[in-house]
Amino acid sequence: MSTPIIQDDCGICRSVHGASRNPAEIVFENDLWHVRHMSAPHGVAGWMMVVTKTHTPGPWAFDDELASSLGPTLRHLTSVLLEVTGALRIYTAWMGESWPHFHAHLVPRYASTPNDAKAWGVFDLLRAAGAGEIQVDAAEVARLTAACRDALAKSPPPVSAAR
Repeated sequence: MSTPIIQDDCGICRSVHGASRNPAEIVFENDLWHVRHMSAPHGVAGWMMVVTKTHTPGPWAFDDELASSLGPTLRHLTSVLLEVTGALRIYTAWMGESWPHFHAHLVPRYASTPNDAKAWGVFDLLRAAGAGEIQVDAAEVARLTAACRDALAKSPPPVSAAR
């Protein structure tokens, strides 16, 4: 793995390596990946972000180590998130527009979700939370974050095949 380039004008660099880093949100880190609960305002309790620790805009720019790690890491993280949250499924999405780091959203879909949001509609919940239209219980966010952190400490994602 290459040494991360850290840029002050990069929001993800700040949240992974710098001034915006919030240890209370972090559930797992290794040399390649930083996994944390989404920052407030919360659209859904248990909404996690998986972020490359290096400036790597998407899978097309992955080195062999990141490429071989992505699938097993996502499979493991979503399995843990399903178990911890009791969600019906975990939506996984990435677009790669905002920052020069690959970042994927892992969003639990529960039997009861605000505004009965499904599929891409869960992203509307972030806007609704920001506007104060919905409230997600901060204690539940903290509980799920801690539970994911504990589960991943006991059973971290597998090391990539490229190592």
